[in-house]
Amino acid sequence: MTQSASDVTTSFQVAPAGGEPEGIQARSPRQLFWSRFREDKLAIAGGVAIVVMLLLALSAPIWENITGHPYDKLFTDRTDAFGIPLGPTNSFWFGSDDLGRDLFVRMLYGARVSLRIAFVATGVEVAIGVLVGLVSGFRGGAIDVALSRLMDLVLSIPFLLLGISLAVAVGASETLVIFIIAFFGWPYIARIVRGQVLSLRESQFVEAAQSLGAGSSWIMFREILPNLVAPVLTYATLIIPVNILAEAALSFLGVGIQEPTPAWGTMLDRATDYAALGEAWWYMVFPGAALFITVLGFNLLGDGLRDALDPRTGR
Repeated sequence: MTQSASDVTTSFQVAPAGGEPEGIQARSPRQLFWSRFREDKLAIAGGVAIVVMLLLALSAPIWENITGHPYDKLFTDRTDAFGIPLGPTNSFWFGSDDLGRDLFVRMLYGARVSLRIAFVATGVEVAIGVLVGLVSGFRGGAIDVALSRLMDLVLSIPFLLLGISLAVAVGASETLVIFIIAFFGWPYIARIVRGQVLSLRESQFVEAAQSLGAGSSWIMFREILPNLVAPVLTYATLIIPVNILAEAALSFLGVGIQEPTPAWGTMLDRATDYAALGEAWWYMVFPGAALFITVLGFNLLGDGLRDALDPRTGR
């Protein structure tokens, strides 16, 4: 069975040299996890960066009211005579975009879009990948072969080609972006889960459950699945930044989020024309920095969680 993560401690008596016996308390897995995680300063920094970005994204309407600049309002005085965006000022903190809109407010709304897509797509990937990997690894035989070949088939389809084709056929939308990202992401999780299940199904607690007459569904979802929670959550944390980049890439290529909805990828796409001319540096720097910090934060946090949960990792 899975080891409980309750905060129960066990006391042992040892006699130190030249002294009286003293109590030593064994720490629970939860305590060991937090002890190891707190030592990773980079993981904590990544977590802080993620929390700050989430708070900024959630408070986008508040900042919109504070600045008095709706994200879709065009300010005709925020571009020069040649149509070049104007830089940061006291009222436009991050400058304006090519249509005279407030870049700071649009970046916050872009964070809402990117994070929402990444979280939803990751949830769909995890749900499908865990189910397929669990069945494939536990059942084995022809079912395992069929599901493994299905994973190979999905992974052999070109990501961008399918994205562009579907965008042309049905029209670009947020739902389509989530579908494309989740469609290509679940096989990676399924492969990881399958490998874990192949190892766990030979464990003594599985044999004990089988000897007691437990059915396959009970063993998979009540005995094996709880042992997969930690690695799956860790891997999910690491694929969220991948999905953020995937959304940005699709939007950058024009097959993701469309105007006037703010998106970091779209901003970077429109900023490239000015960057090539050496103009409006803020237009590319600020959205690019937001994308970089968010992705880096999730990567640092995911690495920290992986190291804290893996007892083989040394400090």
